[in-house]
Amino acid sequence: MTETTLTDVERALDRAADLETEEAVSVLRTARQDLQDLGNDADVDEERRRELETDLEQRIRAVEERDAYDGGLGSSMNPTEDDAP
Repeated sequence: MTETTLTDVERALDRAADLETEEAVSVLRTARQDLQDLGNDADVDEERRRELETDLEQRIRAVEERDAYDGGLGSSMNPTEDDAP
């Protein structure tokens, strides 16, 4: 079994930006688990690992919420003249 590195987690974080919501969340959650597993490794830069952990959490939230922004919610909050009551 190949051990995951912080660089692998960074790649997963970047790759998720180009994926559909479900797949992106899956990739990010797997990367988060890999990152947690690395927390027990004494050779890992703990500060960098914590930064990546924060980035992953933020990205997961952003991906889960991006459908709400793409789903027309914005237009209902900012109607055009044609949509105004």
